[in-house]
Amino acid sequence: MTSENKDSDTMPDSLLIQESGEVYRNPTEVQMSQIVLPCHANHCGELSVGQLLKWMDSTACLSAERHAGCSCITASVDDIHFEHTIGVGKVVNIIAKVNRAFTSSMEVGILVTCEDLYTDRQWKVCHAFATFVARRTEAGKVQLKQVIPHTQMEQMEYSLAAERRRMRLIHAEIITDLLSSSTAQLGECQEYQDAVPAERTRVESVELVLPPHANHQVSTFGGQIMAWMENVATIAASRLCNAHPTLRSIDMFHFRGPSHIGDRLVLKAIVNNAFKHSMEVGVCAEAYQGGEPLRHINSAFMTFEVLDSDRKPCTLPRIRPEPVCPELQYIIAVLHVYRKYIISCKQTEVPLSVPWDPSNQMYLSYNNVSALKLMDNRNNWVLASEKNKVRLYTLEENQMLCFKVEMNVRVSAEQTFHLLSDLRRRKEWDQHYEECEVINQADEEDTIYRVATPSVTKGGKGKDFILLASRRKPCDSRDPYLIALRSVTLPTHPPTEEYTRGEVLCAGFTIWEESSSVTKITYYNQATPGVLPYISTDIAGLSSSFYSAFSACSQFLLANKDSLAALPPSVL
Repeated sequence: MTSENKDSDTMPDSLLIQESGEVYRNPTEVQMSQIVLPCHANHCGELSVGQLLKWMDSTACLSAERHAGCSCITASVDDIHFEHTIGVGKVVNIIAKVNRAFTSSMEVGILVTCEDLYTDRQWKVCHAFATFVARRTEAGKVQLKQVIPHTQMEQMEYSLAAERRRMRLIHAEIITDLLSSSTAQLGECQEYQDAVPAERTRVESVELVLPPHANHQVSTFGGQIMAWMENVATIAASRLCNAHPTLRSIDMFHFRGPSHIGDRLVLKAIVNNAFKHSMEVGVCAEAYQGGEPLRHINSAFMTFEVLDSDRKPCTLPRIRPEPVCPELQYIIAVLHVYRKYIISCKQTEVPLSVPWDPSNQMYLSYNNVSALKLMDNRNNWVLASEKNKVRLYTLEENQMLCFKVEMNVRVSAEQTFHLLSDLRRRKEWDQHYEECEVINQADEEDTIYRVATPSVTKGGKGKDFILLASRRKPCDSRDPYLIALRSVTLPTHPPTEEYTRGEVLCAGFTIWEESSSVTKITYYNQATPGVLPYISTDIAGLSSSFYSAFSACSQFLLANKDSLAALPPSVL
């Protein structure tokens, strides 16, 4: 059952009372509710993940088509982590709505919750982000209308959607590069006597695409392809552990080509690696008709666990790698890269800084920018002090102190962005920047600096920071220019005796164009123990050094408003 008009409070900001008294509802929102029947369940009496993926895909597609006003196809589905399984008799509630539209593609947010009809309890199962592309019409290529955010939650998702899109495009480039390589680089694996040969877990299955497997556009339903992929991955995982595994996460599905009725869909899976309590399965889907060569349709990798009677993860057998077919080698390489990404993504506790290397650059840059965008979207800041139109705000949340400084300057937004992007010039206006040098120019948008600051106590040691600076230009007029900063670690620059190593969790600038000559600058910082000594007197109202620093920043920008801003050179 698909409902497009049913009220629900399962998604934040889904329904709000407007000033006019009318109930606001996102016009792209679509809801689906399904009772889990035995035919939807696996051997454990739990909803098959493949079936859930089909429901999620169809709900998201209907939301995309509601916004586009035409047929849409699934381009990709981001990483999904399943927090709970769903038993027979429970109700699955799925809400999908468009977060942001680009030229011909759009991001759709999907939230899945489970409902117990007997106890009236509801809980979150997973959330995901899918990308859909509007199909060409008889009039030509589709130009999608923009999404207008109305709530704080919608504004936040709108802002983050641009950064997620950038990450997907980089992911697609990585896959393309790996596919074009003659061989994939495999990680070294330790040999174990009692290890299970990986070849034993290999699965190959073929499916004939029939009309029931197609959507209303006569293309193979994206959710059906994902369900078939989940099926062969589960078989591969079962062969390693000789038990029924539970799927915990799926990493990005990326549809590289279409499939149609009459296609023979070849699905291949193999266990790439096994850890103490989890295993990772690489899976790919290819299609052909008649004697034509195989077409690559999709690929992903999935993480499984085996649970005991108490729902605790069991220890898994070790695996011995075997030579695998060439079409799966790139999956193992992507797995090796993405494992680093995931590890970096989850390091949100002490130490605050995380190791940087080229393989995890994409996720670190994404996290850097996303954290600043989240801070920018908070609406509960408290004005602490104001002097000559320079405003200092604070926010205490989850035992964390954040602050922001806001001012307007009569310099164009683009020039302000270029001048503030080069941290080497910050010492021209910020007394806390004693030294600043570029130590790695990752690409045009990401630069790593070493910054040294003086001691706040007489005779004490100064601090130094290794900072990743991520720059972003706006996608459209509703985005700011953005410079995000966070600490990283580099093996080439360990802590020294001369300085105490400090850390920055989240800091940076948002730069909004108020008019062609007036720009609003906001500086944010999520204060850490290493930063607090520099700002504590300002926040307590005992000092106004923040005003002096940002007045100097304003003067610096005005003095250089017509100069050509030089960006950091590439470091070879």
